[in-house]
Amino acid sequence: MPTNTERTSIKVAAERAVLVAVHLPGGRHDPRDPLGELASLARTAGAEVVAEMIQNRQRPEVGAYIGSGKLEELKELCESADASLVIFDNDLSPSQIGNIEKTLHRKVIDRSELILDIFASRATTQEAKAQVELA
Repeated sequence: MPTNTERTSIKVAAERAVLVAVHLPGGRHDPRDPLGELASLARTAGAEVVAEMIQNRQRPEVGAYIGSGKLEELKELCESADASLVIFDNDLSPSQIGNIEKTLHRKVIDRSELILDIFASRATTQEAKAQVELA
């Protein structure tokens, strides 16, 4: 679980973000606006959404959630969009985040961490801050 110092270092505000979603069979996504909700969350956190990427897969790749070819495409997209942050719509494991960050040389967070970041930025009482840390 991240410490308060680690969570502070992941703040989304003022970041240029690329949004990524992996659509799996039977998964939840709106085909009319596949990343609309995530974009709204990112903007709420203060990020500027500069690009989006979607991959359809039968199952997540164990190491990086997305395929190696798509990971290289994402790296090029981040460079061309001058993005400093990548936000996945899917829940990632710590090792997947580490593997992706190692390839992209950028911060990577998932939807859950983004939501926690929003809560943390709005927590004003000690009790609220403690509840965010417990989450």
